[in-house]
Amino acid sequence: MSVVGAQPFIKPMQSSPSVSPGIQRRHTLPASEVRPLNTQDAISVFEIEREAFISVSGECPLHLDEVRHFLTLCPELSMGWFEEGRLVAFIIGSLWDQDRLATEALTLHKPCGSTVHIHVLAVHRTFRQQGKGPILMWRYLQYLRCLPNVRRAVLMCEDFLIPFYRKSGFKVLGRCAVTVANLTFTEMWYPISGHAYMRRNSCHR
Repeated sequence: MSVVGAQPFIKPMQSSPSVSPGIQRRHTLPASEVRPLNTQDAISVFEIEREAFISVSGECPLHLDEVRHFLTLCPELSMGWFEEGRLVAFIIGSLWDQDRLATEALTLHKPCGSTVHIHVLAVHRTFRQQGKGPILMWRYLQYLRCLPNVRRAVLMCEDFLIPFYRKSGFKVLGRCAVTVANLTFTEMWYPISGHAYMRRNSCHR
């Protein structure tokens, strides 16, 4: 499956104010922008992820080399929120080809899969409690609807995060077969298929 280039929702979140011809702008960075991530963003991604997860669980979902790995193989399945050029929140995903997650899903990208495995959603500490996590997840799920071969999204999370993901529409599948160190997880899923009307009306703007 090829999904490169399908980026209908990747655009600035708010337009820049108009500037009179006689006034020179100080900078050209959009105030708020959502775009796919690339390998140049990897260090910023990992710094946010490390601060967000190490203090809570002691483990990062993705190490720096794994961040670079997925941003090389499937950057179109990532999404970053930038404020004046600074990364403030992100999601990284890859494709998976089985009904349930397995240990291999932590490091593999299956190009022919129809399931998007969401590895990590994280928000910079300065920008938490502002609703950015749910907003970015909503935009990401809308974007996935525009990828013709994607049928669902899955993730694994610790139990205290289940209410957060339920608010985004995810449903519990059950205990996840994957463990990391002494951590156990719940597997959750979100249906992507069955949105033909939305695909026709919102994916080619």
